[in-house]
Amino acid sequence: MKRVFVFVVVLLVLSSTAFAGGRAETAEDAWKIGILTGTVTQNEEEYRMAEQMQREFGADHIEIRTYPDRFMQEQETTISQMMALASDPAMKAIIMVQAVPGAAAAVDRVREVRPDLLIILGAPQEDPDLIARRGDIVFDTNNIGRGYQIVDHAHSMGARTLVHYSFPRHMSIEFLAQRRDLMKERADQLGMRFVEVDAPDPTGDAGVPGTQQFINEDVPRQVARLGADTAFFGTNCSMMEPLIRQTVSTKSIFPVQCCPSPYHAMPGALGIEVPSDKQGNLEWIIGEIGNAVAAAGMTGRIATWPAPVNMAMIQAGTYYAVDYIQGRTSAKVDDTAMRAKFNEVTGGADLSTYGDHSNFYLVLLDHIIF
Repeated sequence: MKRVFVFVVVLLVLSSTAFAGGRAETAEDAWKIGILTGTVTQNEEEYRMAEQMQREFGADHIEIRTYPDRFMQEQETTISQMMALASDPAMKAIIMVQAVPGAAAAVDRVREVRPDLLIILGAPQEDPDLIARRGDIVFDTNNIGRGYQIVDHAHSMGARTLVHYSFPRHMSIEFLAQRRDLMKERADQLGMRFVEVDAPDPTGDAGVPGTQQFINEDVPRQVARLGADTAFFGTNCSMMEPLIRQTVSTKSIFPVQCCPSPYHAMPGALGIEVPSDKQGNLEWIIGEIGNAVAAAGMTGRIATWPAPVNMAMIQAGTYYAVDYIQGRTSAKVDDTAMRAKFNEVTGGADLSTYGDHSNFYLVLLDHIIF
């Protein structure tokens, strides 16, 4: 089934009548949405989606800020960035993707001064029950559902072994630890070998370069030891580009990224240049990835989801926030409106909710194999 991801880039004229349909801007038009993401070093696609939302609605309505790469050690900086957004009286909503450690404390501080703000959190890395009580709306990839899905998919692609790269900080995140356990369980059921490998944490002393160097060096070692019918999965975004590159080099298997998306690390790893007129063109990038995979002799060995999930959290969250600000939702949490926006930008997604938290949405999509 063909999926169409909605990437509408509207070049607005930044004038007094730009977003107001030809009339002079009034007080009701003086609204802002803050988008807080990682830097391009850690999470480029999320930052680029924030930029796209800024182009669509205008810099007078969308303000972008970033949390630090070393967010574990610099949580106060994350808090101060969210507080800076909240300090603007025109700010009506804040969207944070990924909701890294420090997000809960940041929301608590914001609520003290701006309880009116709509707060949307995506890809949280703190206790899910804690986060569900902080955000008005929370999104996360359905990592529990992905536990079996990733292994099943790798097995269908010919994998006899699955290597799982992570580090203690990620394995302290409840959903990621549960997913790892389910992956081990499913691998055992299918007669596959499951190998856990500790990698350097990119927020540690060696930073992102240290993590990437480790992946570049370790994947060839693992293939030499385990064979080419080995699938590789990592839990961190900075691992993805070297992991894809080394998978291609060793002719092994790459079933999906940590944050599934055709845009996530694949163009860079496969040497695909994206011209300005093709940015945001999902059908084009999927075609180019398929061409590059075929040229590398890797057809059937690389896969992802058909829509970029973390980007969808920002895009759907922004569209929902605009509707909320302009009075087109029934409340801060309008389940029908939120599901409609998410399905609009993904072309259809399996949305479930976490536990008893009706505001916490878990996202699952199927794979595409190149």
